[in-house]
Amino acid sequence: MSPRIILLTGVAGSGKTTLGRQLAAELGWPYHEADDFHSAANKAKMGCGQPLDDADRAPWLAAIRAAMDECRAAGRSAVFTCSALKESYRRVLLEGAPEVSLVFLTGDRETLFARMQSRAGHYMKPGMLESQLAILEPPAGALVLDIRQTPAALVAAIRRHCGV
Repeated sequence: MSPRIILLTGVAGSGKTTLGRQLAAELGWPYHEADDFHSAANKAKMGCGQPLDDADRAPWLAAIRAAMDECRAAGRSAVFTCSALKESYRRVLLEGAPEVSLVFLTGDRETLFARMQSRAGHYMKPGMLESQLAILEPPAGALVLDIRQTPAALVAAIRRHCGV
């Protein structure tokens, strides 16, 4: 089987990390957390409650794409997460990479906010949710999953859809 990349997307609080870790563990694939690709400056900016702009996100998206390309070139499948809020961001991540399966995690504002409030020590504060929702362009052609389902049900749906 040729290498596959599963990219979990959605706003903060949608469960990308939880599902990404669980999915990668079930598949025995490496897991790559989008937050690990942010610069210290980006994390500090978000920690102060300031939304990132396109210029802030460009090197972050390029680093994620480079890691995805590295996996593909080495013949390794992997699970990645990235909010990928805009179509232009997804183009950076997906263009010329047909082996990437896009999953969009979606939920209502109240559920997302509650999840963010329950996280301890994360630089992305609940007040930042509105800025993400304001620029969100839901993707076309992605597997769309409602986050109110259990993590096990969501992972099972991803596996069925991706055939893994």
